[in-house]
Amino acid sequence: MESAGYAALSRLSGLKREMQVIANNIANANTTGFRQQGIIFSEYIREADAGASVAMSAARVRNTSFAQGTLEQTNGTFDMAIEGDGFFLIATPNGQRLTRAGSFTPDNAGTLVTPDGYQVLDNGGAPVFVPPDATDLSIGRDGTISTQGRPIGQIGVVRPLEPSQMVREGSVLFKADAGFEPTDEPRVMQGFVEASNVNPILQISRMVEVQRAYELGQSFLDKEDERIRSAIKAFIK
Repeated sequence: MESAGYAALSRLSGLKREMQVIANNIANANTTGFRQQGIIFSEYIREADAGASVAMSAARVRNTSFAQGTLEQTNGTFDMAIEGDGFFLIATPNGQRLTRAGSFTPDNAGTLVTPDGYQVLDNGGAPVFVPPDATDLSIGRDGTISTQGRPIGQIGVVRPLEPSQMVREGSVLFKADAGFEPTDEPRVMQGFVEASNVNPILQISRMVEVQRAYELGQSFLDKEDERIRSAIKAFIK
């Protein structure tokens, strides 16, 4: 295969990755706390014979959008959304993780957990406990949980030190190896959850564009293959 073919294949490979990312975005358009992803394309240039060069595309970097999603009112006592910056702190079997999905509930022991059973933590990394007999429970803007006017705990709201270096795990969890710290002025809203920040219409529109670009690249490869075959036949004759 000549250089033109390799360049086209690199483009098609990147478009395939982008199509997979777009499909995942659309599939999670209704997932609470989901953050849209995109693909960053870069150009790789390599020196060829006789001083020429070959340019190929690479699409290996995924970019996550941390734009605020719509806050949807549920009136659930343990449903929470963060307005502005910050993440809830969660304990998983693989370590502490960050999330914007704030649909929580107490387990049988009174510990606040996610739908997957992961414990919700305070800023110190301790599980948040809600007494089973707690009444008139409210959650303040700073995440403080109170019952009958008496504080009994606080939801941890942190911010990553290096947001661009966070690694996504699953749909709504993020691993922050660079570390995180408590948010200065958390804004927690009780009775709300944050919807996915995916715009389905824009994603479907982009999917159509990627599909057309892929078909165009495939057509180029077919014509290039036909050209090479014709050249070989002419040479043999």
